[in-house]
Amino acid sequence: MSGLESLAVPVRCTVNGVEQTATVEPRLLLSDFLRHQLGLTGTHVGCEHGVCGACTVMIDGKAVRSCLMLAVEANGTAIVTVEGLAADGQPLTPLQKAFHEEHGLQCGFCTSGILMSLTALIEHQPSPTEDDIVTTLDGHLCRCTGYRNIVRAAQAAVKAEQHRSRPAVATAGR
Repeated sequence: MSGLESLAVPVRCTVNGVEQTATVEPRLLLSDFLRHQLGLTGTHVGCEHGVCGACTVMIDGKAVRSCLMLAVEANGTAIVTVEGLAADGQPLTPLQKAFHEEHGLQCGFCTSGILMSLTALIEHQPSPTEDDIVTTLDGHLCRCTGYRNIVRAAQAAVKAEQHRSRPAVATAGR
């Protein structure tokens, strides 16, 4: 038995609605836990310093850079990764659909982190302004799109959500 095995720490968290239990090294990053132990490779690792935003996931409803958090710090939390937004065979979320329709992605490396930050924003603030969206994108590095289509996609998703949540107006008898 190596010295590191004796330092292993149990971690229990819910990831994309599934309870996960593992034993990890105390210094294992959450991004590495998600990618290498759980096989959730949609969480990308770019800079490993919290600057690029590619590794963003939602923890207890908040956008968090998983490369800046240890897996042991996630003990007892609920984590959502990009894979948890729309499971295989399920319809895309309005935000994912808007990214497709508004050409909000190109190479896709940054997209999962941006989707997670914008999802957290829209969940906590259902009617964000363009400034709110731009502020949320601050700290997300995208070298392909120039951000305009990303902002447009977020605005389209907000509009779609607002339209979907409005009660239907009766037109009978008019």
